Amino acid sequence: MTWFVDTRASSRTRLGMIGPGRLVLVVGPSGAGKDTLINGTRLECADDPTVVFPRRVVTRPPSTSEDHESISVESFERTAASRGFALWWHAHGNRYGIRASIDDDVRLGRTVICNVSRTIVGIARERYANVTVVLITAPERVLEARLASRGRPSDGEIAQRMVRSSELERSNEPDFVIRNVGRPGVGIRRLLNVIHDPGFFVIF
Repeated sequence: MTWFVDTRASSRTRLGMIGPGRLVLVVGPSGAGKDTLINGTRLECADDPTVVFPRRVVTRPPSTSEDHESISVESFERTAASRGFALWWHAHGNRYGIRASIDDDVRLGRTVICNVSRTIVGIARERYANVTVVLITAPERVLEARLASRGRPSDGEIAQRMVRSSELERSNEPDFVIRNVGRPGVGIRRLLNVIHDPGFFVIF
């Protein structure tokens, strides 16, 4: 006899946690290509209303290398104080946030994909019933070259960012790892596989 077991069922019963939808947190060092893979995955899921890709709110001017909502530091702090962010953090001299509207999406059973800092993974796991962490990474020389090509001095010194990324990578245990060193399409397919994972396994 074959049994199909929902691996998320037990997590849904934990009181006070937001569910039953999934929160997929995409993390990784700067220059790993997170935005490239997320943007490609967003296009593949354009006709699927159950998959949501919220824009990050950042206290940085608009950029061609990232599709984010740009606001002032003052507006960001007001929004954070009024609980307008589901998740927020500071990095590289900027403030980043994901608006609280994702909580409604998760409650409605949708899958929400967010590009976040690894520093808030623990907070997310305490708040949401179904969290999947995907680490996107690449060799150090590749990361350095990608960061240098961006030309974004507001993000801080490259050497400092590389040290910080290395420290954070050692302190986090992701559920999936994608080494983004080849054609973007490969990484996009791997991220799609994580997103479309129904959360079932088979016992024979």
